[in-house]
Amino acid sequence: MILKETSSLKELSLNNYLFNEESAKLYEEYTKKTLHYIQQFLSQRKFYKGDDIDEIKKDKLKAKLTNINDTHSIDDVLEELNELYIKNAVSFHNPNYVAHLNCPITLPSIVAEILATSINTAVETWDQSNAATFIEQEVVRWICNEYNFDENADGVFTSGGTQSNFMALLLARDHYAFENFSINIKQNGWSDDISKFRIFCSEKSHFSIKKNAALLGMGFDAVIPVKVDSKMRMDVNELALEIEKVKQDGNIPIAVVATLGTTDYGSFDPLETIGKLAKEQNMWLHVDGAYGGCFVLTETHNHYFKGMEMVDSVTVDFHKTLFQPVSCSAFLAKNKKHFQYVSYYADYLNPLESKDAERPDLIEKSMQTTRRFDALKVWLTLKTLGTKTIASYLESVHHLIKEVYENVKSNDAFEVAHEPALSTLVFRFKHKDVNDDIVHDAINLHVKNTLYKAGKASIASTKLNGVTYLKFTLLNPKNTVANLLNIIKMVEETAMQYESTLKTV
Repeated sequence: MILKETSSLKELSLNNYLFNEESAKLYEEYTKKTLHYIQQFLSQRKFYKGDDIDEIKKDKLKAKLTNINDTHSIDDVLEELNELYIKNAVSFHNPNYVAHLNCPITLPSIVAEILATSINTAVETWDQSNAATFIEQEVVRWICNEYNFDENADGVFTSGGTQSNFMALLLARDHYAFENFSINIKQNGWSDDISKFRIFCSEKSHFSIKKNAALLGMGFDAVIPVKVDSKMRMDVNELALEIEKVKQDGNIPIAVVATLGTTDYGSFDPLETIGKLAKEQNMWLHVDGAYGGCFVLTETHNHYFKGMEMVDSVTVDFHKTLFQPVSCSAFLAKNKKHFQYVSYYADYLNPLESKDAERPDLIEKSMQTTRRFDALKVWLTLKTLGTKTIASYLESVHHLIKEVYENVKSNDAFEVAHEPALSTLVFRFKHKDVNDDIVHDAINLHVKNTLYKAGKASIASTKLNGVTYLKFTLLNPKNTVANLLNIIKMVEETAMQYESTLKTV
């Protein structure tokens, strides 16, 4: 008797919404319909349609998941999504968006996102990822080479700078505990000695240093903020003093975080000097290069990376300064053996007896188990555009902010907080005849909120010595000096209008 060959999949019935060879036409149809809305989004001239509280309340209601027992046409749902989300989305590629570390993204990276999402590769183990493993390893090897790390270095892609900094503090803590106290935290847990561990960073460093210390059970107080100089860089003399204070208090200095590109000021801590002190004190040296790390590709900023040979670990965000979609970040360790502090072998996933150098499991280096194939975005961008193109983008935004800085500095209506080292400018409107910072704070916050709510410009704000400042963060190389000065003009005019209303009150 001859048996009929049976289908490996159920027959296509009604609409098969699962992605496979039988739904390829439907996939193409969905893609074309979606592209229509993306093109509409790109054609918008304003970075944001505007902020209206009544509309916001309506959108909250629109977002509710109602009538979801039955299927609906993609046309109806996309139109609903368009009204709720797409038309309201902030356009990071718009030249009037200068608020945060959001960048326009490269076309090859979008192609990579389509491929990675459609194929849906998970890169935690070899049997799920195959050649995708090699692509991630090659991108990690590339950025390690840019930092002049030798073959003993390694890394892994992460969700962002916060997770990368978490890994850095964990490795620093566990390594110091093991090397100096023979404490295996991963196996045995906490010890009283660990409560004395202290980590040092600039007072302008990223909030994730303190947050991660708390998540690691060490507490906010385990992080010692170090004063900065006039250029917003960590003051190494102050670092030395703080280290001695910690010792005198009976606590233990274990690590220093040097920031290459602070979030607010784009300042670069003096890495070489910090590194020498860290090594003298037998401390782990971590570089938070989430913002400035990719500027190693440029001629203008390469000198800031002198001293990388002393670094133990690095955070770098490709979704900030390599023009990649979120999320796309990496954590690097100069000594790959240090990944032992996060490794785990599960019988069902990556059993130790199946360890194979030719077919590596990337989960051995990762905090996450399931991970997207984010390295593909970087690989395809580098292969298509090349590093010189990326470097030219970064140098463009740096030169743009320098020109804006010179203009704002010479305008009596403004006060600048610093000279930009990267692509960030912190400044505030300050009337020469008004000395009350409370008044200036109110004016500058009004400017920020008014321009945003009107959809005219998105500017960030921060505080320096308790005083409110405005902030430009440039990551769009297609921006122009003329456009940026027009935003400055809007800031000045809006401030003066609001100031005149305060005088009449």
